[in-house]
Amino acid sequence: MGQQHVRIAIGSDHAGFELKERLRDRLIDQGHSVRDFGPTVPDPTDYADIAAPLAEAVVDGQHQLGIVVCSNGVGVSIAANKVRGARAALCTDPWSARRSREHTDCNILALGSYVTGHALAGEVVDAFIEAEFEGGRHVRRLAKLAAVEAKHSDVAEPITESVIEERGTPELSPMA
Repeated sequence: MGQQHVRIAIGSDHAGFELKERLRDRLIDQGHSVRDFGPTVPDPTDYADIAAPLAEAVVDGQHQLGIVVCSNGVGVSIAANKVRGARAALCTDPWSARRSREHTDCNILALGSYVTGHALAGEVVDAFIEAEFEGGRHVRRLAKLAAVEAKHSDVAEPITESVIEERGTPELSPMA
């Protein structure tokens, strides 16, 4: 995609709010089209409520790439990757971000706001946006990932709060 104009979806939970805001403004200043999936204020927000619709919009072609942010990047990456066709990569450095696009054709970048400082996050985002999928031998590998995804996409049982309570999963703090 190089330095051309890119349609980007961005979103976060409350922990990623400040970094998301800074990255959004930076991307707009660079000339990209940016849709902010929220939140609009730093109030408690569940990452799945933002990351899943954002991933759907990327997979549907409304946006070329997506960026999701939470405290460590794990929750948003898991939520985004639950959407069939989403390939979210949690990256903490520019090399990994670039490689995620070149070899794995990732379409969503996940960042941890408590892990990656603002300046470095900007470099990671730039590397992600500027990189392009190399194709070649990587196409075969992506086909294998798609086969795994297809095999397992209809088998997952929805996990509700009652299922979590039954399994004895420890209760999380409200700011988790």
